[in-house]
Amino acid sequence: MATTLRSKSFQRNLLLSIGGVFVLFAICFSFYQYQREKEYKIDILHSRLQMYNYEMVQTLGDDSLTNSRLFRDYVGRHSMEGLRVSVIDKNGRVLLDSYDAQVDSLGNHLQRTEIQQALRDGNGYDIKRLSQSTHETYFYSATRFGHVIVRTAVPYSAELTRSLQADSTYIYYAVALTLLLGVVLYYITHRISRHIGYLREFAMKAEEGEELDHELERRLPDDELGDISHTIIMLYWKLRHSEEDKVRIKRQLTQNAAHELKTPAASIHGFLESILDHPDMPEDKKKHFLERCYAQSERMSKLLQDMSALAKLDEMDDSHSKARQEYRQVNVLQVIQSALDDTALQLHDKGITPSLQLPRHIEVLGDASLIYSIFRNLIDNTIAYATGASRLAIVCKETESEGRHFYEFLVSDNGPGVEPQHLDHLFERFYRIDKGRSRKLGGTGLGLAIVKNAVAVHRGTATAQLTPGGGLTIRFTLARF
Repeated sequence: MATTLRSKSFQRNLLLSIGGVFVLFAICFSFYQYQREKEYKIDILHSRLQMYNYEMVQTLGDDSLTNSRLFRDYVGRHSMEGLRVSVIDKNGRVLLDSYDAQVDSLGNHLQRTEIQQALRDGNGYDIKRLSQSTHETYFYSATRFGHVIVRTAVPYSAELTRSLQADSTYIYYAVALTLLLGVVLYYITHRISRHIGYLREFAMKAEEGEELDHELERRLPDDELGDISHTIIMLYWKLRHSEEDKVRIKRQLTQNAAHELKTPAASIHGFLESILDHPDMPEDKKKHFLERCYAQSERMSKLLQDMSALAKLDEMDDSHSKARQEYRQVNVLQVIQSALDDTALQLHDKGITPSLQLPRHIEVLGDASLIYSIFRNLIDNTIAYATGASRLAIVCKETESEGRHFYEFLVSDNGPGVEPQHLDHLFERFYRIDKGRSRKLGGTGLGLAIVKNAVAVHRGTATAQLTPGGGLTIRFTLARF
């Protein structure tokens, strides 16, 4: 009910705002058109009287224009109903007048509107002015010819008033058109309001946690408004699924972590319990049990460190723009060399020889510790799982994609590799190809997950592929500085 009322309120406000602007425009346009048509009819009457003035001057000539007999004879022969003709000099004095022969009593006309316009522009007119001599209302039209002005006037009768009035027929058409457009506008606003109501209903159900279906999506229009609504709904579903995925991943991480920690904890507990229960245990066996406890504690420590690293990466992914502000210029060559130095003893014991094919300068904008963790985890992964490998190759080359420049790294070994069906799952957390063997080798199952997440926060991607001739290759990119 609330949604319906709000939708109607939105429709009413939209209709009133757009309709009000349209009605105001229609009123202003009608007024403008009325005035324009009225002025047009006045211009026609003024032009007709101007033509009379020109014809009289052409017929009488400039020299005979002030001749009283010729003037009255012409006016008598070319008279119209109520027509009054006057000849006035440029000082405003009336020289001849068809209505009153006693021109001296007519007064000075210099300040009359039509006379001022004629002196300034060559012609002029005045509408609905009362004559002081006849006490009638006239329409005046004056034309200047040299030093004299010919002025004609017609009475402002009811017939003339009607002829000068604008035709009001178009107003009825304007009103009818306004009503028709109002109906169309009502339909359009109602349609928009209905679709916005659907979107509001979806938003309210989402906010209140009610069950959502796709019926609302099917009722949306197939236009720009529908596209926007579909985009909003799609973003909602993506956000919801993303939140659900995050909860699922965190729950899975907790469960897997508990499972992974339970094994070394149980081993430590068993060894210590054996030592306490057998105080006369031989020293060499006791030392063996303590060494096993130490090894299991090392594994637990490594697991907790990896989980801490993943938690840090998840936080950086949630606020990536803020974390990126803390990035610094990193010399990747130094990072790689540092990782190789730290693992040199383990590589030597496994008989693995590093092979580097790197440019002279590799600099990226990022977090040095995370970039170190990428290479360290890849090297540790080779040491732990590339059984029988004799070579660890690290290759780098510059690439470009969609106008952005990257460094592409390939970290390869010539070990046994993995089955193809495992390639898409290697970066999953706690994923193991051989669970028993992986635990025996001391792996946590988080190394490649850390690699992928650390690469992602540096705007790169990571993939796994088989090395030609045998082995595993991890390919990843880092955005160039």
